[in-house]
Amino acid sequence: MSKDTNIKISSKSSSPEPALSVDEMRKLKRAFPKKELAQLVISACIQFNIETVVISPGSRNAPLTIGFSNHKEIETLSVVDERCAAFFALGIAQQTRKPVAVLCTSGSALLNYYPAIAEAFYSNIPLVIISADRPKHFIDIGDGQTIRQENVFANHILFSANLIENPKFKTRNAQLIGEALQISVSQQGPVHINVPFEEPLYETVATLKEYHFPHISLSSLDNSHINYDKLSKIWNAAEKKMIVVGVNYPDEDLHNLMDLYAEDDSVLIFTETTSNLHHDKAVNSIDQLIFSLDDAQFKNLQPDILITFGGMIVSKRIKRFLRDYQPKHHWDIDARKATNTFFCLSEFIQTKPVDFFTHFNQFIKPSKSNYQPKWLAFRDERREKHAAFFKTIPHSDFAVFEKVLEKIPATSQLQISNSAIIRYAQLFTIKDTFTVFCNRGTSGIDGSTSTAIGAAVASKNQTVFITGDLSFFYDSNALWNKNIPKSFRIIIVNNSGGGIFKIIPGPRTTNAYNYFETPHCLTAEHLCKMHEFEYQKAYSSETVEKELEGFFEASEKPKILEIFTPSAENDLVLKDYFKYIQ
Repeated sequence: MSKDTNIKISSKSSSPEPALSVDEMRKLKRAFPKKELAQLVISACIQFNIETVVISPGSRNAPLTIGFSNHKEIETLSVVDERCAAFFALGIAQQTRKPVAVLCTSGSALLNYYPAIAEAFYSNIPLVIISADRPKHFIDIGDGQTIRQENVFANHILFSANLIENPKFKTRNAQLIGEALQISVSQQGPVHINVPFEEPLYETVATLKEYHFPHISLSSLDNSHINYDKLSKIWNAAEKKMIVVGVNYPDEDLHNLMDLYAEDDSVLIFTETTSNLHHDKAVNSIDQLIFSLDDAQFKNLQPDILITFGGMIVSKRIKRFLRDYQPKHHWDIDARKATNTFFCLSEFIQTKPVDFFTHFNQFIKPSKSNYQPKWLAFRDERREKHAAFFKTIPHSDFAVFEKVLEKIPATSQLQISNSAIIRYAQLFTIKDTFTVFCNRGTSGIDGSTSTAIGAAVASKNQTVFITGDLSFFYDSNALWNKNIPKSFRIIIVNNSGGGIFKIIPGPRTTNAYNYFETPHCLTAEHLCKMHEFEYQKAYSSETVEKELEGFFEASEKPKILEIFTPSAENDLVLKDYFKYIQ
């Protein structure tokens, strides 16, 4: 499998001592691991165009750390906390849509990657997990820093490559590594490469071998299996059609293809904040529209045909509505897997949405109907009430969102944390110049800040992250990262305990409420000092406006604005809002 020709690199001395001169450091700059298995992994990553590796410190992963950090085609970024490192890498991959690798030592370090792996699995983000390990004969005998690492992510991984450090298995190892990386690229998801190393770990050589990795034949998608004639006949005969768009990357071609449906009176388009799809004739605040509808209105809204595409849907109300008032036909469009969110899936159309609509649009024709005009008029009424409500609203979580969304620069990338924060964002018309992202694969709060920082590193535009207090403090180690751009901005809505549990029904009816809401008196001020962020704070509507002035302008450090809101009033304001817009 190895080629005879090697890449010649400057020579390297033995393992570095704690203190080295500048000349000695220069000599060490192009050292590579002596271990062939490490060279095999590194060569594969180069061949499959992995450009970024996020490394957490350790000893067992030393051969790979040395090799990756010394390769001119690899950007290596150091993040100590493995959970943060994995979400940081996920944020980079989210933006580049290319595989990003994370590398850790053996033992429990690997398990900290799991939340980000699950998010990558459900959000179709290419993440390559590379873990160092002890050889098999050291597992379960009482040796230090060892766990059962093989297939440890079996339920949420696209492929697991368990390697063996033995020259006899070189061909097998190469096949497994090549298959893992190709699957991550082609299927856009997480894979795991487990690499056991015997000691010694720090021996180096001056050359890095090249290896050839066979490309595994993977099935490719085409549109020949889709019966457009049959589908179009069903579509054209229907009187009420609905399109619901979940998490979606910005796509100008797809956006333009949706124009045909927006101009069809028989089609109603629902878009979520994370859909990155905008149109004047779309319903962009779903809960605002369908809250408090009665049975007759729901039946009138019930579609004959429902088309869904994109990732997870935030709105619980739209899920409840379409489960209770199911369409006759539900078509889900996705290149990878079907999602039967409403328990009535009738057609899984396995292709990219942009490819489906490119073909399908040639077969369909618009219909005269009052379906769209009626509900858009209803949408406009609710929008007017929404605007009127904010003229008298007191300082609260809800009021903060109106002011913040108005002030964020138009070209920003907007990252939003989970729980109440993304649900508040769903109630506003987001600027169509924003790109909006949220970890909705698993909807967890655990890595939102780390993901946003990774996205900021990979994005050309300024990244603004809006988060709740629990989400921020839960992932506070995210700030322990020397790669954070100076332009990065965090806005913390601190309601002292997690307001979602006052909004949703149930927690207040129990005698364990404090275990849901988690009251606290924490602030981000000292974290900012420790991690060299500029810190600003606001306690009222007036101070929010004042602190937002100049907040997004260029600075020498990244910034945090912490906005404190009244915990006892936030849920009441939101409840008053829904009563007001009825």
